[in-house]
Amino acid sequence: MFRGGGQRSGLTARGAGLILATVVLLGAGFRFGYPDLALLGAAAGVAVLAALVFALWRPRLGVTRVADPDWVARGEPADVTLTISNTSRVRAATLVATDRCGTASVEVPLLRLRAGHDTVESYPVPTHRRGLVPIGPLHVTRRDPLGLITLARGYGGATVVRVYPKVHPLRAVPAGLTRSLDGSVDKVPQGTITFDTLREYVPGDEIRRIHWRSSAKVGELMVREQLDTAEPTIVVLLDDRATAHSGDSFEDACEAAASIVVAAVREDLPVSLHLVAGRGSGPHLDVLTEAVLGDGDLDATLRQLRAQRLGDTLIFLTGPGGRSDLGAVSGLRGAYPVALAGILGDRDSSPSSPTDRLLVIEAADGAEFAAAWDGMRGW
Repeated sequence: MFRGGGQRSGLTARGAGLILATVVLLGAGFRFGYPDLALLGAAAGVAVLAALVFALWRPRLGVTRVADPDWVARGEPADVTLTISNTSRVRAATLVATDRCGTASVEVPLLRLRAGHDTVESYPVPTHRRGLVPIGPLHVTRRDPLGLITLARGYGGATVVRVYPKVHPLRAVPAGLTRSLDGSVDKVPQGTITFDTLREYVPGDEIRRIHWRSSAKVGELMVREQLDTAEPTIVVLLDDRATAHSGDSFEDACEAAASIVVAAVREDLPVSLHLVAGRGSGPHLDVLTEAVLGDGDLDATLRQLRAQRLGDTLIFLTGPGGRSDLGAVSGLRGAYPVALAGILGDRDSSPSSPTDRLLVIEAADGAEFAAAWDGMRGW
């Protein structure tokens, strides 16, 4: 059903040969006075013109494409349903149609589709790999009976199925971190509340949160917004350098990152996602869906994270090639009270051990990482 490549338009080898024969026969017939040759050349020319008229006829088709769902986890099922309507006034001939599905083409049979009628075809979307799967447009190929000319035209728009990384459920999340008055860092299950900003009063706000002094200055009721300063803020750094990964380790690292992000959102914890080589703007799962391997400067990224101090929990996810960079990552321990590194892919025969500066998880895939994450002691 799936085929690689697309349909070519234009003259076939047989058509090109027939045109050449037409020119030669007509030229020889008229030049040397052989009417039989000229007659054969004329017949060949008529065949070429008839093939051109046949192929140029454009069937009027309406194409509606629905992907269900259009946002799916890797490995989960997704289907595309095509509704093709013949809006021509005359009966259409049997057509050869293919629909683009990622890098492959899907054959769509259109056998004797009558005027005013439609046909519905469905096919599965390959979701075994993370990323964007472009679907469409539908290409309808017209060939003349003699096989001289082939013309392919596109119908309908295109859509995209987003295959995001598989998410493995994580039960454990980092505990809150807060600094006590003596300067020490304490882990607490609930955070402390501190003033963050002011905003206008809206019906339903608690009266005790009204800031009367600011309200008197502004002339409107102003309410204090408070912030939980001990709430853990998770910073996920995904190593997307090509030199850090081998095999499917990058796919596994993306699964680990997606699992952490979803667990943090589930617990209403602030989380940010950063890439070493690529750009990490937009919804986190969209970033992980579109992430590809490239060239990046890990040292520059670590310097930026150290200067910004974006949270209190740093999680570095890399592949086998990033094992030698764990020392540099552990240098962020001063800026991030909790630092963890996940090495996805092939495990070393002598796995790294957690230290007071860096917790280390080595896992063969995303599922094993999730199990090791839940079993960590030291959050």
